Amino acid sequence: MKYLIVGLGNKGAEYENTRHNIGFKVADKIAETLEVSFNTTNFGWMADGKYKGRRVLVLKPDTYMNLSGNAVRYWMQKENIPLENVLIVTDDLALPFGTLRMKGKGSDAGHNGLKNINEVLQTQNYARLRFGISADFSEGRQVDYVLGTWNEEENAKLAERIEKFAKAALSFVFAGISNTMSAFNGK
Repeated sequence: MKYLIVGLGNKGAEYENTRHNIGFKVADKIAETLEVSFNTTNFGWMADGKYKGRRVLVLKPDTYMNLSGNAVRYWMQKENIPLENVLIVTDDLALPFGTLRMKGKGSDAGHNGLKNINEVLQTQNYARLRFGISADFSEGRQVDYVLGTWNEEENAKLAERIEKFAKAALSFVFAGISNTMSAFNGK
């Protein structure tokens, strides 16, 4: 059985430690946990590992956030991965910092990466793991905020939260979405 975990983010050093790139950070932690490394490939960087007998492909798309759907579709088709075995890891302004929320489907909630995936896949029925980044910005400053770096308080808690998200993503692979939602949501 194969799974595709996609961490959303933007390529380039200027984006590396921004809130919008938390999907890349979680993907890095998953690869570290699986003891595999990323290789440059079509549409991004891929780590290919095993977890409890299941093959796990971890993708960091190089398409920039707003065109992530092309990478997701390409790897789903190339590896013949069904939609129910796909997990998208993304940031979420509507959740307090570090809050974990996994859902089996849903709207894009204004997130351009999810919006593009919805358009390309022609469905909203795929699992997503949302990392709360809060919405601590003044009106008209959303772009600056999501492309900004973590504050000192957030940085102090970031490693622990990333590790929790990596565990939730791997739980999705082994225990399924319902069990993972029960065990991890809101934690």
